[in-house]
Amino acid sequence: MEKLLFEISREGKKAIAFPPCDVEEISPQEVIEKDYLREDLELIEVSQLDVVRHFTRLSQLNFSIDTNFYPLGSCTMKYNPRVNENVASLEGFTELHPFQDEETVQGILEAAYLLKEYLKELGGFADVSLQPAAGAHGELLGLLLIAAYHRDRGNDKKDIVLIPDSAHGTNPASAAIAGFKVLTVKSDKNGELDWEDFKKKLNDRVAALMITNPNTLGIFERNIKRLAEALHEVDALLYMDGANFNALVGRMRPGDWGVDVMHFNLHKTFSTPHGGGGPGSGPVGVSERLKPYLPVPQIEFDGTKYYLNWNIPKSVGKVLTFYGHVGIWLRALAYILAYGKEIFKVADHAILNARYLRKKLEGFFADPYKHVPCMHEFVLSATNLKKYGVKALDVAKRMLDYGVHPPTMYFPLIVPEALMIEPTETESKETLDYFAQVCKQIVNEAKTNPQLLKEAPHKTPVRRIKEAEANRRPILKYQPKEVK
Repeated sequence: MEKLLFEISREGKKAIAFPPCDVEEISPQEVIEKDYLREDLELIEVSQLDVVRHFTRLSQLNFSIDTNFYPLGSCTMKYNPRVNENVASLEGFTELHPFQDEETVQGILEAAYLLKEYLKELGGFADVSLQPAAGAHGELLGLLLIAAYHRDRGNDKKDIVLIPDSAHGTNPASAAIAGFKVLTVKSDKNGELDWEDFKKKLNDRVAALMITNPNTLGIFERNIKRLAEALHEVDALLYMDGANFNALVGRMRPGDWGVDVMHFNLHKTFSTPHGGGGPGSGPVGVSERLKPYLPVPQIEFDGTKYYLNWNIPKSVGKVLTFYGHVGIWLRALAYILAYGKEIFKVADHAILNARYLRKKLEGFFADPYKHVPCMHEFVLSATNLKKYGVKALDVAKRMLDYGVHPPTMYFPLIVPEALMIEPTETESKETLDYFAQVCKQIVNEAKTNPQLLKEAPHKTPVRRIKEAEANRRPILKYQPKEVK
């Protein structure tokens, strides 16, 4: 186990050398008398070499896209080309301040405007707001726009949002925060939204349907245009969760299906990737119906200069302190420009990789929707291993021993013992073959030595923790051991 810096601290060590003092010096006695110094801080004392080695070792313990395969379904953890990092790190961008005059920031405004225009084209929307800080934030904005639309039309009775039982958990949460009641719609035997259940629950109180396409099972919702038409007949709107847009980009435009609002996960579709706490970015594209309510300011171009447009009378207001996560904008723009007109290859390769890997894993796990083709991801089930006393969690923990990050587990909730796998378009055939071999080996171990899986992982710095206890009684700060 790697020791903490507190544990290797020794009195008298130091990691820095201060330059000559260029301000008036204060004596140690004055520091103490004026209470400038807190003696109870117990600051660490380590050498520079201690610090370098400590954090280098910690970095080598991490699972990351740069070191390991990360088939985390729905989260789209894929390789981030280094050119994106170079662009986002350019001094002309990193040294900007949000309070600068527009005339001094024409470069970043142009970049943002270009990104907005590309997203409009790729999504088939009338306009796009870049403000939301992440996907869930984009969901909230989309629902606030829907609420503003109905309020503006005097439809105060529209208080219900329909959401599939396979939806991301943020969907009902966002709807509730925006003031709507949530009504669940069942999935059918093909993993799609059940049309009959939808029609039964569609009425004059419905404000919108939130749907992911492809959905969280990795299955394309073939009734999407039909759903839009039915909603519009009762003046309800169609919200599409754009979490899985990497299966569509360059090939299909949700706006063409009748989608009224969709958030883009720039940090998923366009390669950041997200994870580790962010940052993300969740721009929202809208149809003409919702354009009047977009948040202020909008980035516009008058033919001569780029500017922030605050004159949107029906706007829902501002949804972020400043203008958005600029660093993620730049990475996304670099990604789009790198592909250019061939950006459809993102979708093509994402789907090809998923279908190839699903075929390679055939027979290892249960496949509840094997009769339906998948898009960029697919959901298997470890229910076939329960007779050996092995759960999806055990399979996931064992994968760590083989240098593979586990897929998403136990989601979507409609699949028991779910393993949600997304290889993404950036992985090679060799990597997918290795993952398939790992799965085969783990299934064999489950049959011959299930206890090996139940005690996994065996090779990680931290072995399996007691998850219930860790959740109920987390240790959130360093607790030094008493020296006897």
